[in-house]
Amino acid sequence: MRVITGTAKGCRLETIAGLDTRPTVERVKEGIFSAISFEIEGRRVLDLFAGSGQMGLEALSRGAASCVFVDSSRDAVQVVRRNMAATKLSANATVLCRDVLGFLQQSTERFDLVFLDPPYGAELLIPCLEALSGRVAPGGAVLCESDRQTELPEMVGDFYLDRSYRYGRVAVRLYRCK
Repeated sequence: MRVITGTAKGCRLETIAGLDTRPTVERVKEGIFSAISFEIEGRRVLDLFAGSGQMGLEALSRGAASCVFVDSSRDAVQVVRRNMAATKLSANATVLCRDVLGFLQQSTERFDLVFLDPPYGAELLIPCLEALSGRVAPGGAVLCESDRQTELPEMVGDFYLDRSYRYGRVAVRLYRCK
């Protein structure tokens, strides 16, 4: 796993050992960033269920103004911090070891771009989208990654489904804030 482009282009990223965390495969990451390539620079990013932090780090490498990484795993948080140091992208980043829904209920920050990739089968996409209402700027985007079988509605809270992509067994949905 590596950073695709930007200031940290080519930097290898550490992943979490074991099967508890499933990193986004490079082909899917390339597709996601191709779809939002003109929506990154200067934006405030939120990487939920951050894992290794690769999505938020890719956004920072491409010019995002800031990124908040949230994961409930201490191991994941440590990996994100090491990856931030390796990419030299820690200046505009915050890493929190928190339950994602708890963070969303307490946070008052607003973001322009959100990466939402909970564990497959955990049934957290819709609750997280609902909790993101009021946390995403108008016109902002939430990218939801799931397995292909997961059904998601056209509208959830403040969001409408703008586009869907399929990459083998992975589905990515791009929701926009009204």
